[in-house]
Amino acid sequence: MASWVLSECGVRPLPRQFHRPRISNNIHNNPNSPICKKIGNFGAKTDLKSTWLSSVCRNRDWGLKVSTPLKIVSLDGEEEGQKINNGAFIREEVEENEFDPGAPPPFGLADIRAAIPKHCWVKDPWRSMSYVARDVAIVFGLAAAAAYLNNWVAWPLYWAAQGTMFWALFVLGHDCGHGSFSSNLKLNSVVGHILHSSILVPYHGWRISHRTHHQNHGHVDNDESWHPLPERIFRSLDDISKKFRFTAPFAMLAYPFYLWGRSPGKKGSHFHPSSDLFLPNEKKDVITSTVCWTAMAALLVGLSFVMGPMQILKLYGVPYWIFVMWLDFVTYLHHHGHEDKLPWYRGKEWSYLRGGLTTLDRDYGLINNIHHDIGTHVIHHLFPQIPHYHLVEATEAAKPVLGKYYREPKQSGPLPFHLIDNLVKSFKEDHYVSDTGEILYYQSDPQLSGSAQKSG
Repeated sequence: MASWVLSECGVRPLPRQFHRPRISNNIHNNPNSPICKKIGNFGAKTDLKSTWLSSVCRNRDWGLKVSTPLKIVSLDGEEEGQKINNGAFIREEVEENEFDPGAPPPFGLADIRAAIPKHCWVKDPWRSMSYVARDVAIVFGLAAAAAYLNNWVAWPLYWAAQGTMFWALFVLGHDCGHGSFSSNLKLNSVVGHILHSSILVPYHGWRISHRTHHQNHGHVDNDESWHPLPERIFRSLDDISKKFRFTAPFAMLAYPFYLWGRSPGKKGSHFHPSSDLFLPNEKKDVITSTVCWTAMAALLVGLSFVMGPMQILKLYGVPYWIFVMWLDFVTYLHHHGHEDKLPWYRGKEWSYLRGGLTTLDRDYGLINNIHHDIGTHVIHHLFPQIPHYHLVEATEAAKPVLGKYYREPKQSGPLPFHLIDNLVKSFKEDHYVSDTGEILYYQSDPQLSGSAQKSG
């Protein structure tokens, strides 16, 4: 990982500068440096030593695979290699290449950790429970208000608000699954089961598969959530499956089906204790969560007999599907839809750090506070044990270390309508990755409806 430059005395290492992972411009802007002087006199006397030195200056990339070699031009503006007068050369202003997101970062996980204030790691169960109390109170308050008003002006507003609050409940249960809710495992499990079962999510089944997602984020073959399809699997899908996976709004309704059958190319269910997702010692946890999920489903069926199926559909069914759309929308865009192509990995090129650095932060406007700052996703993926109420501060502290490996999210208006364009664009372009190679980028299928171009 170390980079080296020539000095008057030989070779010395470049200083580590986290905020600019590219070659220094000090040499470029100093025509009196020893290297420039040697190059300037190259034409006066050509021998093997000076030829080697000039070749090194022209052709070697001393940065971290993200900078250009030095470029030399003549006084007539011709490119390098043209002699003038006594063969002297002058240096053109060097233009640096665009940042390469697939290059190994010049920092480690420990460097990021050290930049985050110590108090950001502290879990406050009382504070966490206060968010649960707030959200649960809002959920019941919205339901009571909608049932009382019971008119078709109020119902659509209720569905949008309540579906968003279901999503907020999911995020708090998500924190329980990561252990960032509190340091008490029993408290995390009880609260997680109550919150997730209430919105028909099997807590332990999801928790374990989500752990797999975090441990393998950015890995084409081992990631669990919204990972790219290798080309061989993509080609094996029928047209209907491709339509549903790569077309809005159908792809935004995928979550319940994923819980039952996972992604294409993978087997198992979040409800079955013998699924490939789980280890033998996790069967009891999975059974517990499946029983809780079944109890909630039975409660809804019972309430439909008491209150009527139409009333339950309006109070619970429609908000549930709004919640599902929020979940798929947010989780997809945390790993897709950036303006630039971002890498995925397999084999020796993958590491926990490099995979985590391909995740994206998103700004959701007024929704940020409602869904507990889940948009601060980069630091969350690298350090999922940080409580959600410290993620914004931790992200700001880590930015100087991350440098260009952190992609500043586009600022949102009150509601994140701007992200719809990112979603649609990604569905048109991001279809599969190659079956071979270790640093991979999405490719497009021109035959897929809505695909306008084929990327290399």
